[in-house]
Amino acid sequence: MFIVLIPARYASTRLPGKPLSDIGGKPMVVRVAERARMSGAANVVVATDDERICSAVARYGIDVAMTRTDHPTGTDRLAEVAAQLGLDERAIVVNVQGDEPLLEPALIRAVADKLTEHSDAAIATACHPITNADEAFNPNVVKVVLDHAGYALYFSRATIPWARDAFAVDRRQLPPQMPLYRHYGLYAYRVGFLRRYPSLSPAPPERFEALEQLRALWHGYRIVVSVTGGAPAPGVDTQEDLDRVRVLYATGRV
Repeated sequence: MFIVLIPARYASTRLPGKPLSDIGGKPMVVRVAERARMSGAANVVVATDDERICSAVARYGIDVAMTRTDHPTGTDRLAEVAAQLGLDERAIVVNVQGDEPLLEPALIRAVADKLTEHSDAAIATACHPITNADEAFNPNVVKVVLDHAGYALYFSRATIPWARDAFAVDRRQLPPQMPLYRHYGLYAYRVGFLRRYPSLSPAPPERFEALEQLRALWHGYRIVVSVTGGAPAPGVDTQEDLDRVRVLYATGRV
């Protein structure tokens, strides 16, 4: 069994009020919660520091937890909610972002199951193979290197691993069978780890990469990774993204 927590903040640089954006007559964060419910989660809870989001979510019968406004990271917000709910240390929580109304319920379930199957891991996440050179060299595309058992060795915005010989000749294409993976920011956590996370000091690589998950690796926590066959549907970051999602819902393709 697992619980889905959906952090949702009203502020957004490019799309203010994004969680409450209308998609087919419902706020986006409600659409996300409905998708999460389809994953088989024991419960779905929206975590917010904004009364407007709280009221909107509650109208649809979705559980909501009000949090402090001063959390430095989304993981700190999850830790507060886990404490509010009195969750057992062994319980599994999946963090689903409130701007992903196209997220496949099966992927939520797969990440939760991955953590269930690996008792030595504190976190589970997902990735998929990179086959496009533009993605490989894009610093906005986060990469993950795995060990032989599917645990994360490192996350980076750089192109890792680096194909020394192939890239010396041509960087317009990737060499065959190169183990290059794009990290997808969906996480399952053990509650025991969430409780300890706020006390962990930031990792030196984290400060430069701006990747929060490096803090867990730095402090010796294991992250097991589920490799999916293709790229999950993108989230909503811009008005164009929102317009596209609205069309998909309006035409029944979700």
